[in-house]
Amino acid sequence: MSRLVVVSNRVAVPDPTGKGSAGGLAVALREAFQAYQGIWFGWSGKVAAHPSSQPKLVDKERVQYALMDLTSLDRQEYYNGFANRALWPIMHYRIGLSEFSRADYAGYLRVNRTFATALAQMVRPDDLVWVHDYHLIPLAAEMRALGLTNRIGYFHHIPWPAPEVLGTLPGSRELLRAITDYDLVGMQTDRDADNLRRALMQEFGAAQRKADIVDLGERQTRVKGYPIGIDVRGFEQAAQRSGNHRIVRQTAAGLGSRQLIIGVDRLDYSKGIPERMEAFERFLIGNPDQRGRVTYLQITPTSRSEVPEYATLSRVVNETLGRINGSLGEPGWVPIHYVNSTYPRSVLAGLHRLAKVGLVTPMRDGMNLVAKEYVAAQNPEDPGVLVLSKFAGAAQQLTDALIVNPNDKFEVAEAIRDALYMDRTERITRWERMMNAIRETDVSWWAATFLRDLSGNKSLGRTRTQVRA
Repeated sequence: MSRLVVVSNRVAVPDPTGKGSAGGLAVALREAFQAYQGIWFGWSGKVAAHPSSQPKLVDKERVQYALMDLTSLDRQEYYNGFANRALWPIMHYRIGLSEFSRADYAGYLRVNRTFATALAQMVRPDDLVWVHDYHLIPLAAEMRALGLTNRIGYFHHIPWPAPEVLGTLPGSRELLRAITDYDLVGMQTDRDADNLRRALMQEFGAAQRKADIVDLGERQTRVKGYPIGIDVRGFEQAAQRSGNHRIVRQTAAGLGSRQLIIGVDRLDYSKGIPERMEAFERFLIGNPDQRGRVTYLQITPTSRSEVPEYATLSRVVNETLGRINGSLGEPGWVPIHYVNSTYPRSVLAGLHRLAKVGLVTPMRDGMNLVAKEYVAAQNPEDPGVLVLSKFAGAAQQLTDALIVNPNDKFEVAEAIRDALYMDRTERITRWERMMNAIRETDVSWWAATFLRDLSGNKSLGRTRTQVRA
């Protein structure tokens, strides 16, 4: 039987108790490793002056974790530089925030080449290789250059922008050429998949064969949407058991008769946190009777604090928070509670269940699993209402949410009001339809569907010629 070789920027090694990470890619891939023995390869998260060219190996049950250290220059150029200061903004349509450096781009390619060289020595001819996210777009091309003909798939967890936006990034043509070395490219939405197919057709004269296969002469790549899901049953159970958790109990007691509105996001400019706070401010100004009757809890763990744009964002968020609480707060009531702590899934599930409104309004997001987690956590007999940005991939599936344009503070404010006043019958109807959607495409479905398509790609008759420049 083929092994599964997963490659990602960071590797989530289970802790000494045997428990895996509860978040991110670790949860998404847990199901895949139930069906396959395999290797999970990537950066250890550590920096070394002289890292080994061979990965450190850690064996845990059916998975061998292969960990590579980086130099401080690697981390600066590959991770902080090109991946997060050039690629990330472009992928999220923030052209003005993208800072391209030839040195950073060279570092990005260098680390991908280093990873490919180490990984090539571990891969067997029948292994399936599954590469994850924007840090590693060139990895398949580097592996092909070393002679590997394995079936290699790639999943892009963030948005893929329109060709006109991607084309503003120097080096984007080379990245497009490299992505065609994958047999299967998965996107969060059909819209993202179409953006990539259009870019390949415009840049290289590719032809679209059938619904999702892009043909570049002797090279064919399948580009398709695979909306990532969550562990629906696990999140439901966590929410049901959360009532006795100290933080959930204290939050419920502190609310009293007030209604809770919740937002949960990593600190990132793509999440639209200052804009969301201002929309809530607009709601309170337009509905003065709600002052003192609602509380907005925003949970925002910090991230990438070494990147200057994120330090600037943190300052903007805190200034917005202080202004709103200072101008609209009253003795005994603060409109917005802002928390930078990272909470385990059990706590987040309980807080979601308490909330009358889930406010998920990113400016742009590949999927946004928080939206699905909010739905999964609700009490079936008295569910809350999801307010969801139309620019989140989840909006393509969760059409019974209140869909909003996050750039329009008045529209978001009106959606908050509508959510708070929505009658129970409508809330239940909307929630049931959204629950059906996330159950049908949960994380098990996502992993199994992608790997089924990847393993069946021998029929494409792929060869390893170069795309003409």
